[in-house]
Amino acid sequence: MMTRLLLDLPFFTVVLLVVIGLGAMVLKRNLIKILMGLSILESAVNLFLVAIGYRQDGVAPIFTNVPSLHMVLPTVQALTLTSIVIGVATSAMMLSFAMILYKKYGTVDARDIRKLKG
Repeated sequence: MMTRLLLDLPFFTVVLLVVIGLGAMVLKRNLIKILMGLSILESAVNLFLVAIGYRQDGVAPIFTNVPSLHMVLPTVQALTLTSIVIGVATSAMMLSFAMILYKKYGTVDARDIRKLKG
C-alpha cells in the first residue's frame, strides 16, 4: 500500500502544480505572475513526462552492455529535454514582451494594458 502511494506521488504533485499554474494564469493580473504560472505549468508537464517514463528497477538507456532489458523509456527523456529548451526560450520571449509593455505603458497589469490599447 505504501509503495503504491509513493509511486503515485509524482502524479499527485503534477495535479497540484497544474492547479497552481492554471490558478496563477487565470486569477492574477500582473503579467510577470501570469508568466510564473505558465512556468509552473510547464514544470508540471515535464514532471508528468518523466513520471510516465519511469520503470521500477530500470536502468538508463545510455548503457550499451546492460544484462537486463528493463530500461527506462528514452523517448520520454528526449521529449522532456526538448520541452525544457522550448520552455526556456518561450519564457525569455514572453518576459521580453512584458518588459516592452512596461516601457511603453508603465505597467504590467493586464487589465490596465487592455484599457490602453484602443
